[in-house]
Amino acid sequence: MTFEMLYSKIHRVTVSDANLNYVGSITIDKELMQAAHLRVGQKVEIVNINNGERFSTYVIQGVYGKRDICLNGAAARKAHVGDKIIIISYASMNEEELENFKPAVVLVDEHNNIIELRDFI
Repeated sequence: MTFEMLYSKIHRVTVSDANLNYVGSITIDKELMQAAHLRVGQKVEIVNINNGERFSTYVIQGVYGKRDICLNGAAARKAHVGDKIIIISYASMNEEELENFKPAVVLVDEHNNIIELRDFI
């Protein structure tokens, strides 16, 4: 049996751009992706703290250190520049994998700079 579990999250990151005229997805700064162990094309859930929207999309890698969080395509209608969102990824794990796994939690400041990396509490 496998369980769908929290794999990682980037907590309260600020949307820096919204590009309606794009195929779709969310562009995430490469450094933030690395900290959250995200991969290009990986499915993520987006939770908009400002308006309560929840939706799924996939990851596109942004420029390392630029701190961009850009919602693309239809997702651009779900948030405005300046909104705070949570980017959540999940993974299927069996009971043995769950024994020692700790999800990565990336905390950022208002400019999307990493301020803390922690295991899920």
